[in-house]
Amino acid sequence: MQRIATCGPQRPLHGLGATRTLEAQALRSVPPHTLMRRAGAAVARLALALAPHARVIRVWAGAGNNGGDGLEAALELQRLGKQAEVLLAGAPATDDARDALARARAGGVAIDPPEPTPLGPADLAIDALLGLGASRAPAGAVAEAIRALNGLPCAVLAIDLPSGLHPDTGQPLGADCVRAVHTLTLLTLKPGLFTGQGRDLAGQVWLDDLGGDPDGIAPSATLSGGADAPAPRRHAQHKGSFGDVAVVGGAPGMAGAALLAGRAAHAAGAGRVFVELLDPGAAPLDPLRPELMLRRDWSARQTPATLASTTVVAGCGGGDAIRAALPALLSHAARLVLDADALNALAADTTLQGLLHERARRGMASVLTPHPLEAARLLGHDSAAPVQVDRLAAAQALADRLQALVVLKGSGSVIAAPGRAPAINASGNAALATAGTGDVLAGWLAGQWAQRGEADAFERAWRAACRAVWQHGRAAETTPRPLLRAADLVEALARASA
Repeated sequence: MQRIATCGPQRPLHGLGATRTLEAQALRSVPPHTLMRRAGAAVARLALALAPHARVIRVWAGAGNNGGDGLEAALELQRLGKQAEVLLAGAPATDDARDALARARAGGVAIDPPEPTPLGPADLAIDALLGLGASRAPAGAVAEAIRALNGLPCAVLAIDLPSGLHPDTGQPLGADCVRAVHTLTLLTLKPGLFTGQGRDLAGQVWLDDLGGDPDGIAPSATLSGGADAPAPRRHAQHKGSFGDVAVVGGAPGMAGAALLAGRAAHAAGAGRVFVELLDPGAAPLDPLRPELMLRRDWSARQTPATLASTTVVAGCGGGDAIRAALPALLSHAARLVLDADALNALAADTTLQGLLHERARRGMASVLTPHPLEAARLLGHDSAAPVQVDRLAAAQALADRLQALVVLKGSGSVIAAPGRAPAINASGNAALATAGTGDVLAGWLAGQWAQRGEADAFERAWRAACRAVWQHGRAAETTPRPLLRAADLVEALARASA
């Protein structure tokens, strides 16, 4: 059994179809009922570790195999000296679940006791209602059981998935969904546990593979833990060794967005950082970071060769003024990060979209960093809802449509690119829900990208994006405050990467 940490190694994620395939393989390789008994034993071990002083551990069991897993867990807990109770939300409907119910009754487990023991804060509830078997919104006795679980004073441990959560999208199937403190997922890690609402509803995720072997089954996505790091700096290197970054943005009233991106790029390690503020009345100096080189009309004055050697961030606070700069940047910047108003301009202009496609044909890498509403506009939607319904699919569709790498921001940020399985970032929390943190991410990503040395342009962009997004989220996890202001985020990132 493994605790899944936000700073762990990259891990494969398998959706519903792949997990069903692996489950079928595992069932064929062992005697009947073996897999369910393994699952029950794993749940019981974790339950004892999480609530060693519980007076009673109560299992809410559904009719399917998830309910059978819960019955086996109750039997194992009873054998180990714990008071276990089971409340049935339906009669067992599979051979394995019926066998588990018979074993639990024979082992003295209290099934549907007329007066269940009141649960206190030190006790534990186990959600074995639906798991992977849910395909529609919970209703009837199952919905009532979910509401009861969510009203308890003790922690809830979900088996495989919080009941009512879609395994692939991380979105509830309906109004009722279990809010777990811990989730023990079985056989595989499911994408829905790590993006959308999944992170809030699943709590701490644990994995027991039950002896299954997912090798040979293609993952739906990967969980990115940020283990990849740039090479250490050598003594003989100088600022020219670490690449130039230019930030183009900061229209009137929004200069701070471009400055935040520039500060982040410099803190990430870029050798030189230029900032072109699109506000003609802006001061020619960043008083907090005078090492940033503010240049009026920077993008218009550069030769194609200079643009080709610079990592460019376009759009941070750019307003409508960013449109005029985009054709040259799309045509000549070999490494281009498009954020905020640059994305809005791209969504509204098919000519700019054509230039973005041409970049890919010429082997020039682009990274788009939309929040859900910006992604929706790029996909032709009026609201963020269609994107949030299935974040993995939306990010992949956008990457394929625009032939670019896409970082779809949000809980469990998704990194997608044409021709490869997407990644879900493991780190981050709501401390990042403050103005300007997206500008910091764009700049930090560019600063990482400028230094990387992979020969393949797209692999270079992918690795830089995965690491930058993870570091950005990790900085939020390590702050002692409930929110992290954008300027403070830059310094937190700098300290963490030192």
